[in-house]
Amino acid sequence: MTRGMHTAIWFTGLAVFLALLSLLSSVLFPFVAGMAVAYFLDPVADRLEKWGVSRTLATVLILAAFFVAAVALAIFLFPLLQGQVVGLFTRLPDLIETLRLQAEPLLKQMWADLPPDTLEQLRDTAGSFTSEAVQWILGLLAGLWREGLALFQLLSLVLITPVVAFYILRDWDLIVARLDDLLPRESAPTIRVQVAEIDRTIAGFVRGQASVCLVLAGFYGVCLTLVGLQSGLLVGIGAGLISFIPYVGALAGVAAAMGIALVQFSEWTPSVLVAVVFLVGHAAESYVLTPKLVGGRVGLQPIWIIFALLAGGALFGFTGILLAVPAAAVIGVMVRFAVERYLRSRFYRGEESLRAAPADKDGR
Repeated sequence: MTRGMHTAIWFTGLAVFLALLSLLSSVLFPFVAGMAVAYFLDPVADRLEKWGVSRTLATVLILAAFFVAAVALAIFLFPLLQGQVVGLFTRLPDLIETLRLQAEPLLKQMWADLPPDTLEQLRDTAGSFTSEAVQWILGLLAGLWREGLALFQLLSLVLITPVVAFYILRDWDLIVARLDDLLPRESAPTIRVQVAEIDRTIAGFVRGQASVCLVLAGFYGVCLTLVGLQSGLLVGIGAGLISFIPYVGALAGVAAAMGIALVQFSEWTPSVLVAVVFLVGHAAESYVLTPKLVGGRVGLQPIWIIFALLAGGALFGFTGILLAVPAAAVIGVMVRFAVERYLRSRFYRGEESLRAAPADKDGR
């Protein structure tokens, strides 16, 4: 079989996979979530196996501890967050009105300094933008309901995810061995090297970034509560949990917290403390947490992560968001591999350079 036929087979398989993912994205979310849980907990199962625990018993113990901890945390936080969510929505009209009154003098001054023709253009643009924004928000809410928040979807997530996680975690080593047996023998060593690099990248980012998000959620929630910010726990936990999107967690958190603080407090000191909390959190994330827990060698740049999450969500909904980081890791590793092969190729180096250069350990 020629190299061109090999390439055609791989691209055909990729096209079929993407087509099935697009067609079944609305029902795949609990299965992908179960696979993610199994992947996340596999090192713990391997550690218990080394201590003499059977794989099945290790899987039962790990998943039971994982889901019990998740349910206990939800039960503990739900009453607190429920009160803060209700309070925030109750105060939201007053918050908006207060912010409008505070910003009105500045806006009037800006309008007074603008020429009449520019003012008219801004009004037309604002009207058009508002209409499009409302349509986009309504479409987004409808899409969220269709794809992730319908009762059936929530029930399937709660009921199916633990079952999928159990069977995949129990049979993880068997699945990996079976897939390895199916690899083309000629390309198997190269594929194994690239898959190991993909696994290192995903593990370094996902497991490390999850730890970073949990630490930041706890830090922001506790500190904002101590400052006395209304709904501080809700804002802090939300800002921490979405910190897996580079820069978005800190920016969204500080915007929401500062908006509430400016309305709630009559003095500047609490508002300054709120800003300091996010400055300290962002500094700790950038210079301590991310280097220690994620590492600087995962090969996933912040802009690439943001693009992957947005593209995955736009193409495949919540399933695409879950698959975005693994897909970004795969593409990143494949691009680096392709660039490495290109730099060693005849096309890049030329015939004379290849004759003069000694062959590497693989004979290339």
